[in-house]
Amino acid sequence: MKVALRQRARQLGFDACRVTGADPPPYAPRFKAWLEAGRHGTMAYLVRTAPQRADPRILLPGARSVVTLAASYWQAPDPPPAQPPSQLRGFVARYARYADYHGVLVQRIEQLAAFIATLDDPAPRSMGCIDAGPVLERDLAQRAGIGFVGKHTNLVSRQLGNWFFLAEILTTLELEPDPPQANRCGSCARCLEACPTRALIAPFEVDARLCIAYLTIELKGPIPVELRPAVGNRIFGCDDCLSVCPWNRFAQAGCLMRKHARPDLAEPDLLELLRLDDSEFRCRFADTPLARTKRRGLLRNVCVALGNIGTAVALPALECAARDPEPLIAEHASWALTRIQQRQTPRLFTRQSDFAR
Repeated sequence: MKVALRQRARQLGFDACRVTGADPPPYAPRFKAWLEAGRHGTMAYLVRTAPQRADPRILLPGARSVVTLAASYWQAPDPPPAQPPSQLRGFVARYARYADYHGVLVQRIEQLAAFIATLDDPAPRSMGCIDAGPVLERDLAQRAGIGFVGKHTNLVSRQLGNWFFLAEILTTLELEPDPPQANRCGSCARCLEACPTRALIAPFEVDARLCIAYLTIELKGPIPVELRPAVGNRIFGCDDCLSVCPWNRFAQAGCLMRKHARPDLAEPDLLELLRLDDSEFRCRFADTPLARTKRRGLLRNVCVALGNIGTAVALPALECAARDPEPLIAEHASWALTRIQQRQTPRLFTRQSDFAR
């Protein structure tokens, strides 16, 4: 039965398919403590759905098994452009350089759930979850053997590295569980050292309130001023802790997401983004992960990036953004203007003193 299930999952484009029980994942108590410590920041939905995350059987009464799935989004790097790109470009996390993966994966999940319904009589009930579904998918995937939770708190696969999406199917069908994956971080601490904001406060512990992915995607209000310089040119997510993991040398290119790639999202021109109105934003980013931030969130991030790497060339666009009717954009644009002007001032003094001599 499991052999047929894995074969069908492969046919649908998934790079891994394994099974665990539907009983509560062992991390559930630590997740509760993490919430009580407030490390989830403004992500109130995590509190609202905490009971379901702690026990998948609440989501699907009678659930006996969880089919865990992985789909790689790693692709070989493109060759360098013939002409050097603009210096004022933003960074978008690798997972977001595609059409929205929810839409891509949900169709395959539904097809696989339909296949599971044919494996027993009467047909078992099933429920699919992708990312936003209230399950502790990382911990279920580790218990199923998809990978192990690294010190950066993300799942690491010995076959796929760090670059893959997770999805689950809860089912009332009883399937033999696969063995869990043991942790293989060893003494490596590259991810802890790489975090720009020190959001990884200890091995296997993250404070989301400091994480650039949270600051640029989940946080809806102003980015704390003291954290803005560390954001660099990142305008949607941050891959630093994932990129340095040595297990990435085994990463395999996935076929499922390849045709949904959006190369234009890899290093977008910051000044071009700053000029987008609401209609242009929706047109450009509809059906991509970047739509989550809405215009106000993305342009907030763009202003922070320009404040960090911008030159005098960016001043006219930022002056216009500082008059934007959206207060969030205007405030971050004003901050960016001040940052650039402060960087320019010493140069002016130097030129004046040289002229005096």
